[in-house]
Amino acid sequence: MQKILIGTHNKGKFKELSYLLPKKIKKISPIKLKIKSPKETGKTFVQNAKLKAKYFSGFTKLPVISDDSGLCIEALNGKPGILSARWAKKYGSFRKAMKVILKKIKNKKNRSATFVCSLSFINSRGKIFTVVGKIKGSISFKMIGNRGFGYDPIFIPNSKLITFGQMYKYKKIKIDHRYIAFKKLRAKIKIF
Repeated sequence: MQKILIGTHNKGKFKELSYLLPKKIKKISPIKLKIKSPKETGKTFVQNAKLKAKYFSGFTKLPVISDDSGLCIEALNGKPGILSARWAKKYGSFRKAMKVILKKIKNKKNRSATFVCSLSFINSRGKIFTVVGKIKGSISFKMIGNRGFGYDPIFIPNSKLITFGQMYKYKKIKIDHRYIAFKKLRAKIKIF
């Protein structure tokens, strides 16, 4: 495999997946190919990851890897969950969405949360493989750190004392939900 399309318009996800994939593989962005994002109509991370992989592979003969991920907060009944990016859009930005979250759970004792990532890989013959990676943690009391992207500044992984937003990129990439999912995918298809 010499080239792969990373099926996302999210620059943070594109960078993380590019880093995880072998250096010798050329990474292509759908933005470069002028392919718009699909409507995310799935009810789960797995359904959306598959939907994206199939959608993007319809435009190119290349193998495709796609991601659907989000933050599930127990005190909010698992929200924003698969609506994580849509919450950011709804409230105007990820920063504003984080402020809303912090306000909503201000007086909650339970601050447990899980970052979930589903990765789908579709090869050039159309065979699809899908996995899920999860990392448990808690929501901080305020936004801390300006590294990472999305909800990283409010998520503290279990056994760590700092948020994803405070971690050096390469430290975070080696422990997060996307990495956990990628390891499972690599074990399943043995081509990376």
